[in-house]
Amino acid sequence: MKACRILFLLTVISLVACGPKDALVEENVENAKVQLASLLEVSEAGDTLRIPSTFKDGEVKFVPIDDWVSGFFAGNLWYMYELTGEPFWAEHAACHTEKLDSIQYLTWHHDVGFMVYDSYGNGLRLTGKEAYKDVIVQTAKSLSTRFRPAAGVLQSWSVDRDWQALRGWKCPVIIDNMMNLELLFNATRISGDSTYFHIAVSHADKTLQNHFRPDYSCYHVVDYDPETGAVRGRCTAQGYADESAWARGQAWALYGYTSAYAYTGYERYLDQARKVADYIFSRLPEDLVPYWDYDCPDIPNTWRDASSAAIMASALYQLYSLTGEAMYREKADGMVQSLSSPSYRATPGSNGGFILMHSVGSVPHGSNIDVPLNYTDYYFLEALIRRKNLQ
Repeated sequence: MKACRILFLLTVISLVACGPKDALVEENVENAKVQLASLLEVSEAGDTLRIPSTFKDGEVKFVPIDDWVSGFFAGNLWYMYELTGEPFWAEHAACHTEKLDSIQYLTWHHDVGFMVYDSYGNGLRLTGKEAYKDVIVQTAKSLSTRFRPAAGVLQSWSVDRDWQALRGWKCPVIIDNMMNLELLFNATRISGDSTYFHIAVSHADKTLQNHFRPDYSCYHVVDYDPETGAVRGRCTAQGYADESAWARGQAWALYGYTSAYAYTGYERYLDQARKVADYIFSRLPEDLVPYWDYDCPDIPNTWRDASSAAIMASALYQLYSLTGEAMYREKADGMVQSLSSPSYRATPGSNGGFILMHSVGSVPHGSNIDVPLNYTDYYFLEALIRRKNLQ
């Protein structure tokens, strides 16, 4: 479909209003409609759907299906459907979701939770399509093959390929892996098989036990002995240093334990989420958008990371909804306000169609530094939905 046709459809379909309107949310939705329509046009040019991940050097960059960020663009389209009620977004979201069908059998890394729950999970939640249930359960089966019973954790990265093979790890677990537990919790809900629930709880408990410092900042990587369960070492892969607090890692921890509490009701997870939030609040700059690592010695002359702020804002809205504690909503509102400002939100027609600017992938790897990222937009849209639902 041509860009003019897409924009025409978006113009003539009216916004569905549910409850009192939030001016900030509505403004962001209108901006996102323009941006994502443009990005959608690029991703669907030609005969093959492509998965946009970032924009740099004047070009939209695409990723293959097995990349860890492959599910976020479909998720963005589902969130636009949820925010607008416009069937246009659901139709395209379904196409981009079903392109990812083969991921359900992927077993060589742990990120299938990101990839499938953000696409198929949101599609199931918003449409009730029965076939999506089977994909979610099969993906949970595939993820479960990475569970190491002696250590009680899901192994994040394989150690026989790429740069991970050079680190001497046996069973590396990264804090990011907390984000894949939502897939397992939902697989138990769908199938009735409690195996997935128990794996998720075991992983969350071991991470709580071994990933955190006394101040409740977290390590990025904990390496286990898969045969004995002993911790072999703690380090970073994407932060400034082994003992530093990588900003997105802290955001994953906050989101992961808030979500784990929402699914289980276990107070230990709520307690951990609160303590992680307290740590983060003590380290944030004035505009609440963190530098890429809280301990980078170059602060303030280093990069901000909008992705961390977007993840935290979404998590804090959920934490507020679970506890009623006003400070969580206040911080989330402040983050959304900053991300909606010209300092971080792209003007319509710029930024390759991505919504937010100034995110950081991995500084140590020289990867995606100070660029837009599809997962930043995903969690920003999710934060808008959660803010809207609080009205």
